[in-house]
Amino acid sequence: MTKVEGLQPHPVRDQFPGIEYCINSPPSWYEATILGFQHYLVMLGTTVLIPTILVPQMGGGNEEKVRVVQTLLFVAGIKTLLQTYFGTRLPVVIGGSYTFIIPTLSIILSGRYADEIDPHQRFLKTMRSIQGALIIASIFQLVIGFFGIWRIVVRYLSPLSAVPLVTLAGLGLYSHGFPAVAKCIEIGLPQLILLILFSQYLSHALGGKRVLLDRFSVLITVAIVWIYAVILTGSGVYKHRRPLTQFHCRTDRAGLIHAAPWVKVPYPFQWGGPSFHAGDCFVMMAASFVALVESTGTYIAVSRYAGATPLPPSILSRGVGWQGFGLLLDGMFGTANGSAASVENAGLLGLTRVGSRRVVEISAVFMIFFSCLGKFGAVVASIPMPIAAALYCVLFAYVASAGLGLLQYCNLNSFRTKFILGTSIFLGLSVAQYFNEFSSVAGYSPVHTHSRPFNDIVTVIFSSPVVVAATLAYFFDCTLHHGDSEVRKDSGRHWWEKFRSYRTDMRSEEFYCLPYNLNKYFPSE
Repeated sequence: MTKVEGLQPHPVRDQFPGIEYCINSPPSWYEATILGFQHYLVMLGTTVLIPTILVPQMGGGNEEKVRVVQTLLFVAGIKTLLQTYFGTRLPVVIGGSYTFIIPTLSIILSGRYADEIDPHQRFLKTMRSIQGALIIASIFQLVIGFFGIWRIVVRYLSPLSAVPLVTLAGLGLYSHGFPAVAKCIEIGLPQLILLILFSQYLSHALGGKRVLLDRFSVLITVAIVWIYAVILTGSGVYKHRRPLTQFHCRTDRAGLIHAAPWVKVPYPFQWGGPSFHAGDCFVMMAASFVALVESTGTYIAVSRYAGATPLPPSILSRGVGWQGFGLLLDGMFGTANGSAASVENAGLLGLTRVGSRRVVEISAVFMIFFSCLGKFGAVVASIPMPIAAALYCVLFAYVASAGLGLLQYCNLNSFRTKFILGTSIFLGLSVAQYFNEFSSVAGYSPVHTHSRPFNDIVTVIFSSPVVVAATLAYFFDCTLHHGDSEVRKDSGRHWWEKFRSYRTDMRSEEFYCLPYNLNKYFPSE
């Protein structure tokens, strides 16, 4: 009789075995170009949505909105290239961030320019105030990153405390997923179904065509649903629907194509010289702190999906420093918004299983190219938002699952581990939900003092699930029974510490792409 082997636990792996192209093993140029365009397509949703929210309230029309979208794209391309060449050197896209919407709206609604009759002049003055706040906020990130302060902080980060940090970087954006899909369900839901069908089911059923569907499922499905949306718009389906429904569903309501110039190159201080107000600067600095925490979680997820080895604290700190330089560019060019590592593009690495840095560098070239050729870029940017939201339902989930994957290093049978995980994740979601609900109902923050900047600072920090959860997990992990020798193993800290000490003798570029299994090097653990 054949002996049945006993069940064995899955080995702890630092890198995913299914990655086909890792950080420094690029695909062919034609394939990398198509994949780069796909990354460009994914980041467009956030790039268009943020100016759509902010610019009308600043007093701008479609022409101003188009110019802000072009500027966001242009600067995002530059920041992405800087990050891939000099920062973390990960295949990470640096783009617009929802984190900066609250401080930007605070400047817009401050009433400082409410008496300005000319909407265009009000837009310019508001933009200059936002620019000044972003420039001052960039100094905060530059100091935190380049002076090594963030390196000291993340040195004490363990896999256990990194789980809420990475998981909520994706999970905390749930409100931009299906709620946005449902704003035009006849477009958004088919996009979500087709994306799952092409990338997960058909890719395995068709055998030889698997690679095509795995890597280009976003491009294929967006093209199909976009044509479907154009047909619905052209046939008059939305002719007598509500204006809000038409705005979300129609392909000709964005106002971008008509208003976009044929050629326009953004340049520094194109809106005029920045203006500085102390309260605005402090609120924007709070947002920059939230952005660097959230970006740290995204960097860790990107390193996982790019086949990179665990990031040393010095690399994370350097990435934050260059992210601060990117924030300075936001203030100089006038993007009306700050920047952070793109969560959706991090998820795309997991969906395509291609973590090549070359692909993201090519996507940055697309950003710069289409930002200068306004009409061509506006055509692509006019894709209805529910289509982008359907992509987020899958891409944000990939980032959240990358955080959950870090649990393999932790002792899940420890009650200390369960307390830290459960409490930090629950309160991260719950506290942020309370602040968001209270503000939406009452019209002001739960912290309602006579100082508007102080109220906004508290709101920005506690409205971020990532910051709340990561702070609690980090604090509990560093203080709760910290003197116990077994605690380091429960938190998985010993895995990262041993690996980092082993890595110090290796050149980072040579050690990024190994099919690395920690059990191979540390079998006694």
